[in-house]
Amino acid sequence: MRILLNLYRKELKGYFYSLFGWVVMAFVAVMQGVSLSTAMKGLADAPVAQSLIYITFHTPVFWFYFLFIFPLVTMRLFAEEERSGTLETLLTAPVRTWQVVLSKYLAAFTFYLVVLIPGAIHFSLFPMLTDIPAPFSQGSFWGAQAILVLMGAFFIAVGLLGSALTSSQIVAGIITIGLLVLHYFLGYVPVIWGDSFSAAGLFKYLSSQQHLADFTTGLINSQAICFYLLSAVFTLFLTHHLVDFRRWRK
Repeated sequence: MRILLNLYRKELKGYFYSLFGWVVMAFVAVMQGVSLSTAMKGLADAPVAQSLIYITFHTPVFWFYFLFIFPLVTMRLFAEEERSGTLETLLTAPVRTWQVVLSKYLAAFTFYLVVLIPGAIHFSLFPMLTDIPAPFSQGSFWGAQAILVLMGAFFIAVGLLGSALTSSQIVAGIITIGLLVLHYFLGYVPVIWGDSFSAAGLFKYLSSQQHLADFTTGLINSQAICFYLLSAVFTLFLTHHLVDFRRWRK
């Protein structure tokens, strides 16, 4: 456990002790503000049945920046160490492969959670700054935070796998965004082809858009929780074996 904590602290410092980490945080904070402003403008133009949180997380702006968080956060984790040669040194040290993989994952996931804080503050400040009741319920607020954490747990694992596949940060980022965009568009298969074919239920089960819609209305779906947690564990399992194979090959 001590080795894991030391590796975790080392990886986490890499985010907060570098300009790149703060640039990512600033970029996400600005884009979260733009997404919220877009939703508020939509509410001002015409009355809608959905809450402010639902609209905010269903704007095109949200998905544009949200999917790009993960390659930015994860692309350097293995790829940069492989390119610089420090990964080989790390893997020959008296540490377990799972400790290396898990420490990098936990550090990236912790940084991702910190990145979400400004967005949560935006919604919390709304009733204070406007002096009117917030146009959303506590259920939708906490549901939105929960699904962002769950999606992040899986998407960070995907980014870690993408970084472990190559020694190039650019290629790792392309692999990650490619896998995430593919997963995103799988949710549109029932929209395009309808619900009549037998696999429509499977695609709905995989749909991030549907999960986000459920949670931002305050509906906590246990199937979505299981999907993201199990998917994250399975992806980390693949990453572990990939790194372990590279370790013993050398």
